Amino acid sequence: MRRTFPIALLAATVAACASQTPEQRAIAEVADALGGADRILAVRTLLLEGEGTLWNVGQDMTIDATGQTFAVTGYRRTMDLEASRMRVTQTRTPNFPYFQGQSPQTQTFGVDGEVAYAINASGAATRAPAETAADRQAELYHHPIVLVRAALGPQAAVGNVRDDGGEQLVDITLPGAGPFTLALNAATHRPTRIRSASDHPNLGDVVIETRFDGYTEVDGLQLPEQLTTSTDRFKTAELRLSRPTLNAEIGDIAAPETARAAAIPGPPPVNVAVEALAPGVWLLAGQSHHSVLVEFDDHLMLIEAPQSEARTLGVMARARELVPGKPLTQLVSTHHHFDHSAGLRAAVAEGLTIVTQQANVAYYREAVTRPHTRRPDALARSPKPITIAGVEDARVIEDKTRRVELYRIAGSPHADTLLMAYLPRERLLVEADAFNPGSSVYPFAANLLEQVRARKLRVDRIAPLHGAVAPLAELVNAVPAS
Repeated sequence: MRRTFPIALLAATVAACASQTPEQRAIAEVADALGGADRILAVRTLLLEGEGTLWNVGQDMTIDATGQTFAVTGYRRTMDLEASRMRVTQTRTPNFPYFQGQSPQTQTFGVDGEVAYAINASGAATRAPAETAADRQAELYHHPIVLVRAALGPQAAVGNVRDDGGEQLVDITLPGAGPFTLALNAATHRPTRIRSASDHPNLGDVVIETRFDGYTEVDGLQLPEQLTTSTDRFKTAELRLSRPTLNAEIGDIAAPETARAAAIPGPPPVNVAVEALAPGVWLLAGQSHHSVLVEFDDHLMLIEAPQSEARTLGVMARARELVPGKPLTQLVSTHHHFDHSAGLRAAVAEGLTIVTQQANVAYYREAVTRPHTRRPDALARSPKPITIAGVEDARVIEDKTRRVELYRIAGSPHADTLLMAYLPRERLLVEADAFNPGSSVYPFAANLLEQVRARKLRVDRIAPLHGAVAPLAELVNAVPAS
């Protein structure tokens, strides 16, 4: 039967639509597509459960490799939308050799307003830095129901509606959060993705994006069954969800009082402990990651710029104090992993020539040109071009006083880009991650020992960039007899 409308009602409806701004229309349309504004505003809690995959971004075999992943089981994300709280519990199991072994690891972490925290297996809670809290608050809104619910509120600022191919984009800024960009399918008006900006110590200004697939109806609302998240060009997570639960009794997910009462953690103080390894060779330790300083006739070489800009600047300052009459001109970067290359930009800002395995060169060139406007670092404040030398398999750096031989650790299951440094006069091997003396698990030791023997290196001591200096015998003993 053909429906008819009173002329007055039809006129009022047309007038109301005409009076809406493009932003109001966009939010009204997406709310309708998800099940209606009233239903969305009535959501107090949201529980997501499922399984999925996490990628080992920045720690894989090469910077763009995607083979190393964690299988995620028991995933449970609990959200209290009225209190801006979220707690995540998950168990992850690596599919690759890992320092902690390949057993399942259960994690619990969350955010409560400005308090981010983690809870360990014994139930003890620790507070996370402010940057982590900001990222987790943004993650809370990376779900269609959560963001659209907030956009319907009186404090949301909605603007910049525009078309992008088959999508409509709209920007949403919330009190203390955002802006977020919500992308809508132009035909269905359902959300396809949400984007927000963040800072990454290695990558600088990045965009975090969550894509949505497989909508299903739950209590009259349309919710996605799959969430796929990426940071910049790197996929970080893919979660396949079972039926979500709306307005469940979720219990207390407030930040534990021990975390709430704790001071907001800042960067750890830089502690550079100096250990002389040989005349003109020093281990610069003092924290979890080390560097090695090597003196040549007319310059200094630093092996490794790890952890952070602050750590690397402190290490370089200590190196100049140890040998004040010679310039620090070279940095040997053992591999691309984020924890070992976080000081790369600081070294470039100080004018050092970078020496690294050839497969790292393109990424390192990119890394020093990436914008760091959200949290400017030393290179952002004083831009310099990179001077870089790639090492394919081997390279010798020597003068009349010193010889350093650089070798690729071929076939390592840890990274394709690993370099080790050998000082033949001192019979000293410098390596990162391949062997960490004092650890309980040595997944990469056999490969390192194989490389030492294949290169016919006469090693007496190993200066690891994690752990204490050890005799070669410790590496031999760490490798099961075949």
